Amino acid sequence: MTEKERLDAIVSILDEHQFISVKDLTEYLDVSPATIRRDIAKLHNLGRVRKVFGGIAPSSETTSQRLAARPFSASRVLQIERKVAIAMEAEKLCRDGDKLIVNGGSTCFEFAKRLGYRNLSIFTNSMPLASALYENGACNLVISGGAVHREPGIIFSPANSDYEYYASKFFLSTQGIDASGLQESHPLLVKTIHDLQELADEVIVLADSSKFSIRARHISMPLARVSTLITDDGLAEADQRMLEEAGISVIIAKTGTPT
Repeated sequence: MTEKERLDAIVSILDEHQFISVKDLTEYLDVSPATIRRDIAKLHNLGRVRKVFGGIAPSSETTSQRLAARPFSASRVLQIERKVAIAMEAEKLCRDGDKLIVNGGSTCFEFAKRLGYRNLSIFTNSMPLASALYENGACNLVISGGAVHREPGIIFSPANSDYEYYASKFFLSTQGIDASGLQESHPLLVKTIHDLQELADEVIVLADSSKFSIRARHISMPLARVSTLITDDGLAEADQRMLEEAGISVIIAKTGTPT
């Protein structure tokens, strides 16, 4: 593969994923980390990508656009190392006997799978998660009623917004984050998040650091409603300050991602 072919391949991969780590690129293209870092530097200088901690994100011109929601099946395979690290930190916040709400989303899926055999009550609107906990778990499982919407992987009914369930903690992930709040493109997720956050004392967000470079169409929740956010060690200092100034407790999950 020539350098030009390799650079074009990197840009094409990024078009699908919105963030790619150095490690992932070395595996995709079967080249050394040093080669990938040189390619990243060249693409960054050309303005075709944006160099961020641990990898690349779309250029500022691209990230300023409103992005479409990615299907659950596609999101589930991205940033697995980061999601597992975040899930491990989130698990530490759960005590036996807790009543939890776990929203749909791939990071929440990784988190809640770890709770399957804990003495907990979990309410979820995620069809993939409900199926996983049914097959591999003994926790008390409560499932939202309604129709299955396959792309986001959630169960939803407009007539079922008055849930008879209250929890100490509401765990959710998000498509994008900035000072305006949590963001989603899929309108069903926005409606669901609005309804579920009213049923919990505490809101805990599970979001890998790439989410801070994404802008989606709708605000699903203001930062003021969030008590804790768990992310990975790729979080930029400016984004951490933004969260802390909003009164959010930030927990950093260590991933060992190379710079």
